[in-house]
Amino acid sequence: MRDFPEKEGPMYLWDHVEWISGTEEALKQLHDRFIMVIATNAGQSDTQAMIKALKRVGAEKYFQYFFSSKDLGYEKPNIRFFQSIAVQIGTLPEECAMIGNLYEKDIVGAKQCGMSTIFFNEIKIKGSFPLADEVITNMTDVPKALAAFTEWM
Repeated sequence: MRDFPEKEGPMYLWDHVEWISGTEEALKQLHDRFIMVIATNAGQSDTQAMIKALKRVGAEKYFQYFFSSKDLGYEKPNIRFFQSIAVQIGTLPEECAMIGNLYEKDIVGAKQCGMSTIFFNEIKIKGSFPLADEVITNMTDVPKALAAFTEWM
């Protein structure tokens, strides 16, 4: 979902929430083939508040697991954040792919944990992203990015 940093409080209480362009299309293609997990570092929301926000746009139906840093006890980019999620869903980090829009928080910790990584660089930040296996600028590119480095598809 689109983050509006100027908004205060948990996202489910905001006057306006919206999808990031292309996300619902990507989720429709992937949710029947993969275990889908959503994990937030949003300091104001616990897992239940995150689920309430997702329900506002109908996104919760695409995920089997939901995690928040508040409930996990670790924040991104701490590798324990990513490790604890893998343990709780019963998989190895090497069998997971992290898709995130913040290179330092989402990609670095996930890669150090052993996960494959896709950096969603929607705002086209210039630079080198050596720990990203793939860099995309549109969420509709997620299925193709996963296929580029997995045998899962």
